[in-house]
Amino acid sequence: MEPKPARRQRGSLTIHDVARHAGVSPMTVSRVINGEKNVRDSTREAVNAAIRELNYAPNPAARSLAGADLVRIGLLYSNPSAAYLSEFLVGSLDQCSRANIQLIVEKCDEARAEAAAARLVASGVDGIILPPPLCDFADLTRTLNEANVPAVAVATGKPPADVSAVRIDDFGAAQAMTRHLIGLGHRRIGFIKGHPNQTASRQRHEGYVAALAEAGITADPALVAQGYFTYRSGFEGAETLLAVEPAPTAIFASNDDMAAGTVAVAHRRGLDVPGDLTVVGFDDSALATTVWPELTTIRQPIADMSRQAVTLLTDEIRSRRAGEKAQHPHALLDFTLIRRESDGPPKG
Repeated sequence: MEPKPARRQRGSLTIHDVARHAGVSPMTVSRVINGEKNVRDSTREAVNAAIRELNYAPNPAARSLAGADLVRIGLLYSNPSAAYLSEFLVGSLDQCSRANIQLIVEKCDEARAEAAAARLVASGVDGIILPPPLCDFADLTRTLNEANVPAVAVATGKPPADVSAVRIDDFGAAQAMTRHLIGLGHRRIGFIKGHPNQTASRQRHEGYVAALAEAGITADPALVAQGYFTYRSGFEGAETLLAVEPAPTAIFASNDDMAAGTVAVAHRRGLDVPGDLTVVGFDDSALATTVWPELTTIRQPIADMSRQAVTLLTDEIRSRRAGEKAQHPHALLDFTLIRRESDGPPKG
């Protein structure tokens, strides 16, 4: 007689097993376990029935954290720029340390953002920070809203009304940089756009076009290349722009990674920066002072923005715990144009 397979031990069950058994999401199971009120009675009964049938026992440590005054927030990221992410994490970790907040960091593919968010909520986080590009994923913010999970969108060009947000004026910043280049004497100014899945990319391109128009310069489509906020896309965009006749005398890349790629193309072609070609970027990440020459760029206060996001999210979580109506403030931080060695007047 063959021995019966060992019954799965109670401790090996997870919240996902309960969710599948009850036919609900892990977020909903987490809310029932934590005793939150924003769950339908019928749904709560189905989840509790699944817990009984599976003999599921929630992790005591997780339960104690959920019931305590401690705030646990999640940071969900999917960003190709290591320099941007590094600065963002520094700000988030610093603010969480100051305020005694637990930060859970989760990496995800853009296609699996909602599943990653569900995992974070199931782990017991009270809210989620969404840096770019996830800040512009409407389906993701809608799912979190439907689950009554507060979120903060950071660096979005068009913040949704039902989510807190922290940003700068991307349009005004790009307009200021383009005005600066025009003031140096440039008339043929190339532009490398950011990833089309981000609203800030569109805002920066529109700021560039607006500055040209106010100076009486006709925007030339041949001087605009599509980028994706990566070094490689900046490299390829610069190759495209420098093949145009007559070539641009300046290139404005929508972030520092793409500007660094542009500088590399200039060096490969034997062009002096800024003697033969001015190159400017956006963000003022660590990369801006790593390349040679150091980049003139727009300083987006990335670390301060992430600190502000932690504060807004924590305030909303504590307000909800106190039974107050949720507010969704939008914070607008200042940008700064930083001049370094990569810009100058056009040759001759």
